[in-house]
Amino acid sequence: MNFSRLLVLASLSVLVAACASSNSGSVYSRDDARKVQTVKTGVVESVRTVKLEGTKTPIGAAAGGVIGGVAGGSIGHGAGSTIAAVIGAVAGGIAGSAIEEGVTRKDALEITVKLDGGAMIAIVQEADEQFHAGDKVRIVENADTSRVTH
Repeated sequence: MNFSRLLVLASLSVLVAACASSNSGSVYSRDDARKVQTVKTGVVESVRTVKLEGTKTPIGAAAGGVIGGVAGGSIGHGAGSTIAAVIGAVAGGIAGSAIEEGVTRKDALEITVKLDGGAMIAIVQEADEQFHAGDKVRIVENADTSRVTH
């Protein structure tokens, strides 16, 4: 029984991680392909490390609820087993939601850029590229997103 619980938990972790989307400056969605984007240039004024919160979909809570319900249901007999299953499902749902948010949380950068025209902007994106004050950068924008690139 313990092996099957471990297998379900491992499957849940893989599923939750697969649902995470990217906020990288180097990753484009399929919908961004073949669309006009505006390019501005500027110089990085400052870079600050921040966190992108993780996803909070019903998947983590539902999967945690199922696991908790099954685990709770294996405790006791009769009415006690039913009560334990309900308590396990509620606790598992809360834990599953928290696990999903933690697993999908990412490191990010808040990049403040002084545009060539003099305006100051800040963009937050995943910390998969390094930026430093003084770097010459491009800001690539469309209707929905902006990203900083070298």
